[in-house]
Amino acid sequence: LTLHTHAALAACYPLAELVDISTACMRLRLIKSAEEQALIRQGAQVANVGGAAVIEALADQAPEFEVAMHATQAMVRDIARRFPDSQLMDTWTLFQSGPNTDGAHNPVTSRRVSKGEILSLNCFPMISGYYTALERTLFLDHCSDEYLRLWQVNVQVHEAGQSLVRPGVRCCDIAAELNEIYRQHDLLQYRTFGYGHSFGVLCHYYGREAGLELREDIDTVLEPGMVVSIEPMIMLPQGLPGAGGYREHDILVVTEQGADNITQFPCGPQHNVICQ
Repeated sequence: LTLHTHAALAACYPLAELVDISTACMRLRLIKSAEEQALIRQGAQVANVGGAAVIEALADQAPEFEVAMHATQAMVRDIARRFPDSQLMDTWTLFQSGPNTDGAHNPVTSRRVSKGEILSLNCFPMISGYYTALERTLFLDHCSDEYLRLWQVNVQVHEAGQSLVRPGVRCCDIAAELNEIYRQHDLLQYRTFGYGHSFGVLCHYYGREAGLELREDIDTVLEPGMVVSIEPMIMLPQGLPGAGGYREHDILVVTEQGADNITQFPCGPQHNVICQ
């Protein structure tokens, strides 16, 4: 509730005690049921379809919005095929190029892609209120040396993060360990936010569980059945060599033994320098 709505509700029921249940409800949602996990796994597969569509539409001087629309349409069609009786609402793609990559989820624009500049792929399928995501750094045609160096560091952090996700590990400890990799490369000051978050129900009014963010201030212990992302990002401002935002994103289901990465889309320079 907003403060205004809370005050109006209290005024309607002056003898009632209003109790905040948000944190308790959030903690109930941290563990996903088998049915939820199955749906999320299918959502991750739909996101892979969107990623492939981005690469299919990518070309020199292609507008960002055209690339994004092609991917969104591909995902909506795939959701309709997998879930013929479901609602088809709120699936979206964010595709940025060059300086527009400086934010994790910047709006799509009419800017045109050029060869050799940094690109950001972000696909978000929504299935009956459950969202998943795929995010990748891309380059078209070629990648210069400094861009390559920074990209490789971010992929290193991304891979290290995946290896840390397992039962018994605290969210804050994952963040602290990944911070050290950036610090070794003198890049920690360019990190933009936490290293990952939960997955589940999302809408315009409420969303993922705040208690499962991979940040320094969250001490939640990972348990089997939790679903989290690993998504490190650094952003170097314009004027510096390699300027732009670097971001990789996979979804992991925490299991009894470790974690199962359910994102099956190529990652890193050996796959995502797109030559067409």
